Amino acid sequence: ARLLPKRRRRPPVIAEVAAALIQDSAGRYLITQRREGTHLAGVWEFPGGKRHAGETLEACLRRELGEELGGSFTVGEKVETVRWAYPETTVVIHFFRCRLVAGQAEPLESQALAWVAPEQLADYEFPAADARVVERLRSRTA
Repeated sequence: ARLLPKRRRRPPVIAEVAAALIQDSAGRYLITQRREGTHLAGVWEFPGGKRHAGETLEACLRRELGEELGGSFTVGEKVETVRWAYPETTVVIHFFRCRLVAGQAEPLESQALAWVAPEQLADYEFPAADARVVERLRSRTA
């Protein structure tokens, strides 16, 4: 029997992501829906995005929120970091408490946007990577 050469495994693709947990004065969380044509299209998520090389997580989050929602946000404490392996990539999501300090949050990239009470978060489909954080927010331990 002839030995076949070993196939080289490609190193896993790892995406560093910062996500914002933004509450309004009524305690509702701001969530956005992933657009058609994107990974996990149609599911809901906390706004944010991928970190660029050399960018801090906080700077990434301020940039992403400005691009997606407008307004001006402060980035507060990190609530949780989740590492999740999807078949095509691994994501490391850093969830931060954020606050809208000027302007208003509006969908600048034609994505759906909703303000949702913590106990109603289970009514929305989130990526598997967000499940633990959604559960924390629903039980108000975050």
